[in-house]
Amino acid sequence: MKLTTKLLTATAIVAATSASAGDLEVMHWWTSGGESAAVSELAKAFDATGNTWVDAAIAGGESARSVMVSRLIGGDPMGAFQFNHGRQAEELIEAGLLRDITDIAEAEGWKDIINPPSLLDACTVDGRIYCAPVNIHSWQWIWLSHKAYADAGLDVPADWDEFVAAAPMLEKAGKLPLAMGQQGWQQSGLFNVLFAALVPNEVFLSVYDDKDAEVATGADVGRVFAAAADARAMASGSNVQNWNDATNLVITGQAGGQIMGDWAQGEFAVAGQVAGTDYSCLPGLGVTELLSTGGDAFYFPVLSDEAEIAAQSELAALMLRPATQVAFNLAKGSLPVRGDIDLSTANDCMQKGLALLADGALLPDTNQLVTPDTAEQISTLFVEFFADPSITVEDAQARFANIIAIAE
Repeated sequence: MKLTTKLLTATAIVAATSASAGDLEVMHWWTSGGESAAVSELAKAFDATGNTWVDAAIAGGESARSVMVSRLIGGDPMGAFQFNHGRQAEELIEAGLLRDITDIAEAEGWKDIINPPSLLDACTVDGRIYCAPVNIHSWQWIWLSHKAYADAGLDVPADWDEFVAAAPMLEKAGKLPLAMGQQGWQQSGLFNVLFAALVPNEVFLSVYDDKDAEVATGADVGRVFAAAADARAMASGSNVQNWNDATNLVITGQAGGQIMGDWAQGEFAVAGQVAGTDYSCLPGLGVTELLSTGGDAFYFPVLSDEAEIAAQSELAALMLRPATQVAFNLAKGSLPVRGDIDLSTANDCMQKGLALLADGALLPDTNQLVTPDTAEQISTLFVEFFADPSITVEDAQARFANIIAIAE
């Protein structure tokens, strides 16, 4: 959603109305079982300061972002809101709608504790800090149901190739090989996981960072589109919409696997499933073990009410305190942004992620490399690709390369 920045100034903002001092409306899209458990940890910590977290959850990231931007440009700001790490807030910052929280970041020593530093860089515009990163979420995982494979008389796959090879036997056993929600962000996310796992890092960065359309037309990227066609075939019987409904198919043994970010761990936890016993997780699809440094950050609109501004400051600082980071991320399934806290109680899957983070096996998230407009074009392409088997690998790759050619 684009802003007409010429028409917007900070003076156009009206203070949000609160029922009483210390109430802060916090807008986010965390509505699944695992997500709700995680956000409640933030709310409990904030309420313990004497302030009140006024929850404003909107299902679906795309829908939520649209409402958030409309509220902001319409002069009706909330107290704080969630966006992903990356370039989603650039125009809001340029319009003067978001609060500069550099003073809080400096007082709390964020520069010394946030790992990797690129997370704080993603919050920084012209040397000033505008958001508080709260977690590291990585897309590069496939989640596998032990029950589904046991029912089919198969071993749990160890990598993408074994996963594809097992699909026919799963189908004979009445199982869906690949669970996937019918939403563009899930489909483009799956493609990017294949991209990160199946080609060298330099090819991924040439396309998404350098915007090299010639590389995007090459054989390496062609391999990714061929794998996407395999995924399309394996997911052809998946008729759920929401990502967590697809995760539930894996949890209940109705589907062999799902390619989804590590936030899926929260759903397994709520269901009482144990990593390594009930399900397996393969970072990088078991092919190239790495993580992207995506995740969530909170921004704070410019307000005029002094009590709300003080509550914003407390919330921003609180989000990166050690106890908050541990409680929130253990519930969310994400990794902490602090490099100095103990997560020895984390499950097998989170431990794999922590090890990769420690080893520096990282890629920037695509949201940090492309604009929301480019991301939307890619999403639209994959909605069509997964809905229409007549779209060939070659045609889809050509369209993708055209998008990259005009990307900013």
